[in-house]
Amino acid sequence: MYNLGMEKKMKLYHAGNVIIEQQDVHYGRKNADFGQGFYTTPDEAFARRWAKDRKGETAYINVYEIDCTDLKVKVLERDEEWFRYIFQNRHLIPDTMDADLIIGSVANDTIFDTFGIFTSGFLTDEEALAMLKEGPEYRQAVLKSEKAAIALKWIRADILTPQEISDNQKLLKEEEEAYLKAASSHM
Repeated sequence: MYNLGMEKKMKLYHAGNVIIEQQDVHYGRKNADFGQGFYTTPDEAFARRWAKDRKGETAYINVYEIDCTDLKVKVLERDEEWFRYIFQNRHLIPDTMDADLIIGSVANDTIFDTFGIFTSGFLTDEEALAMLKEGPEYRQAVLKSEKAAIALKWIRADILTPQEISDNQKLLKEEEEAYLKAASSHM
């Protein structure tokens, strides 16, 4: 379990095109969360990179604070346990970890376009893990229980300008190019 040290509270961020004051741990983005939790990040800069400009919609960074005092918090590193967790989620296998909040790295293939290679069956588990470990390591915090949802308090929603989104998308594109170059060395 994760030791927050002296800090029992942490700020979390969620990018999207809606303000989410009341989160639902049973409904996530099907393309990345696989319906198995409410995904946030403690990294505001990463949340801002994740925001998308959708015609006619406002882009928001929802800002939260979570009190972890009474929560079971599990931290995953970029290792075999993390890899298994990712692939179980992708195959809609229910999570069996005894945790209210799971903190771990974002799988880079949900950030960067890898053309489905990780789930294609063409890679061994070892090759896929090596490729997922490449590139920047962004952290995510996944609320897995109603207890965690209750502990998460919405603070505000910041509006992102189209220019901010464009600038952040350029940074993300540069990271993607570097990631794909590094990851290709494992194939």
